[in-house]
Amino acid sequence: MSSTTKIYEEKMNNCVSHLTRELGTIRAGRANPGVLDKVAVDYYGSPTPVNQIAAVAVAEARILTITPWDGKMVKAISKAIQTSDIGINPIDDGHTIRLVFPAPTEERRKQLAKDVQKLGEEAKIAVRNVRRDAMDKFKAMKKAGELTEDDQKNLEEETQKMTDKFVKKIDSICEDKNKEIMEV
Repeated sequence: MSSTTKIYEEKMNNCVSHLTRELGTIRAGRANPGVLDKVAVDYYGSPTPVNQIAAVAVAEARILTITPWDGKMVKAISKAIQTSDIGINPIDDGHTIRLVFPAPTEERRKQLAKDVQKLGEEAKIAVRNVRRDAMDKFKAMKKAGELTEDDQKNLEEETQKMTDKFVKKIDSICEDKNKEIMEV
């Protein structure tokens, strides 16, 4: 791997990392602390992620428990979860909040699978955009006399192989997420 293509590999890797984070927020019926990543609680005037003001744990396969470090925050966290787009009503006993994840319906699973495919396509487009930027850069370097034609061809082939590798990785990640979603 040449140092010239290293930058582009890192950018492609960032695309895959972003996809992985996004897929983590998709609720597949199992208790997953990642669904709370986008939920912000008003913590003394500033929006704060739930995982920064409470201990979040998977109690059972379909139950998530949230134990705030500050007991006064139970109501605020419950309210933030109710107003979010998670779609689960929190159950709070005054100390701990429980989220019980229902098994998604067949229709909901199909919709989630479509969402996963859409996110996968967006990630592939981002990777291909990085490839295009790399190719443009190599052409500019050739034109400026910084590269020979052979070097340009080698860099372009290396970048294409890298792109193919990341597209396969994205497909694999999406396939795994779809299997998780379709499990009953």
